Amino acid sequence: MQITTKAIVLSSLKYGDTSLIVKMYTESDGIKSYMLKGVLTSKKGKLKAAYFQPLTQLELVASHRNKGALESIREAKVYYHYKTLHSDISKNATTLFLSEMLGNSIHEEEQNQGLFHFLEASFQWLDTHDDISNFHIAFLLKLTRYLGFNPDTSNSDAPYFDLQEGEFTNILSLSPVLEGENLNVFKTFLGTNFDAIHTIKMKKANRQRLLQSLVLYFELHLQGFRKPKSLAILNKVFN
Repeated sequence: MQITTKAIVLSSLKYGDTSLIVKMYTESDGIKSYMLKGVLTSKKGKLKAAYFQPLTQLELVASHRNKGALESIREAKVYYHYKTLHSDISKNATTLFLSEMLGNSIHEEEQNQGLFHFLEASFQWLDTHDDISNFHIAFLLKLTRYLGFNPDTSNSDAPYFDLQEGEFTNILSLSPVLEGENLNVFKTFLGTNFDAIHTIKMKKANRQRLLQSLVLYFELHLQGFRKPKSLAILNKVFN
C-alpha cells in the first residue's frame, strides 16, 4: 500500500557498501524500518543520504506492506529544515542521545498522533532555542506520558520517589529511589514547560545523576530497553 506520511528519523545503519536501513517514527504507522538500496552512491535519485540524519523531519511517499519486513521509500523531502540541530555541538550530542532513547523505547507499529506531534514540536523547539542544557531531562519526563509510565504525583509531598513503582512514597524499600536535592529538582521539572526549563539551576554533577536515574526509570518500565551508548558522549559534551 502506498502512503504519504510525515516521519522523524531515529537511526540509520549502513548495509553493505551502498545501502542504509533506516528506522523512523511515522505519523501514519508508528515505528517503521526501511531499506534504502543504493542511497549512498546514487547522485540522481530522489533519496539523498543526508536526509537520514537523526531526528530529521521528513515527508515520505512510502510502500507499507505491514508484514514485519523492511519497507521501501519512493520519495522523501525535508519538511522542516533545522538551522542548528546538527551543527551545534551540544544540540548534536542531545540529538544523538534522544534518537537512541526513542529507538530503544518505542516499538509499536501503530498510529499515535499525539506522540508524533509531541516529538515534532519538541525538536523544532530545541532547534530554535539556545539555553538547552536541561532540555533532555524535561523531554524524557514529558515522553513518559506517551509511553504510559508517567510519574504518579498524587503523593508528591513524600520524601522519596520510587523508580520501580513510579510514585512518591514515605517508605524506603529495596527499589531505587530519588531523594534529597535530586528529588526536589525532579519535582520542579514535572511542573515546568520547555520555555521555562532555563530557570532550573543545577550543578553539572546533579544533572548527570538525575539523568542516570531517568534512564534507569525507562529501563525499569520498558521491556527490552537498552541503555544508550551515546549517554557517555552527552555527559562529556555537557561537562
